[in-house]
Amino acid sequence: MSLLGNIIWLICGGFLSAIAFFFLGCLWCCTIVGIPIGLQCFKFAKLSFSPFGKEVRFGGGAGRLLLNILWLMFGGLEMAAATAVLGLVMCISIVGIPFGLQFFKLAKLSLMPLGAKVIG
Repeated sequence: MSLLGNIIWLICGGFLSAIAFFFLGCLWCCTIVGIPIGLQCFKFAKLSFSPFGKEVRFGGGAGRLLLNILWLMFGGLEMAAATAVLGLVMCISIVGIPFGLQFFKLAKLSLMPLGAKVIG
């Protein structure tokens, strides 16, 4: 079932989400300070290709909090807003609700990407 969900997910917007995370990761990796954030963006681009059957756990720390604040100021809010809007659009129909929930998972990750681990 996860395979079918992931295939439909790619068709319904997951591919665009993954591309956005990939390009954002490339932009962040242009600076030395942004490399940890860029690596997180690449991890979430990989998650965007197949989110079904995967779980995300959040951790923390003082350094991660500072980088997450930096992330929010330079791209995190826009990415979270875009994925949340896509989630709302997908939740309009009953068939799209599982896909909308995956977009909401990605929106939550877009707010605080550092300290999160993808399991599955």
